[in-house]
Amino acid sequence: MKDRQASLLDDLPPDLTELSRAVELQRRAARVGFDWNQLAPVVAKIREELVELEMEINGAGEPGRKQDELGDLLFAVANLARKLEIDPEQALRGTNRKFRRRFGIVETELAKRGKRPEDACLEEMDAIWDHAKKYES
Repeated sequence: MKDRQASLLDDLPPDLTELSRAVELQRRAARVGFDWNQLAPVVAKIREELVELEMEINGAGEPGRKQDELGDLLFAVANLARKLEIDPEQALRGTNRKFRRRFGIVETELAKRGKRPEDACLEEMDAIWDHAKKYES
């Protein structure tokens, strides 16, 4: 059997998260011209992948197709982060902190009302969330 030729995509650090790995794979492919020069096609690809995921969600596709389509969507979003020169890990970390903070406000406000989140309806929690979001702005 013939030895496989080394790939530009070989030798990625093993400790990369999958999100960072997606960015690095795309960065390496871009070095040889496998990349869009504009943002518009990247955003269009995200829309395309979202439509494909929605089709799988609404259809009776093969098991595992939803996971594949979600992976494709995340890969496309990682590419947008790369093109915008934004570290997607840092962006997601910030959003996670923001979510925790806002959900904490939801929990605190519900507690003032003598409720726990599991005792409240989505509409009530959403109203508190929206208020917390406006307060932060």
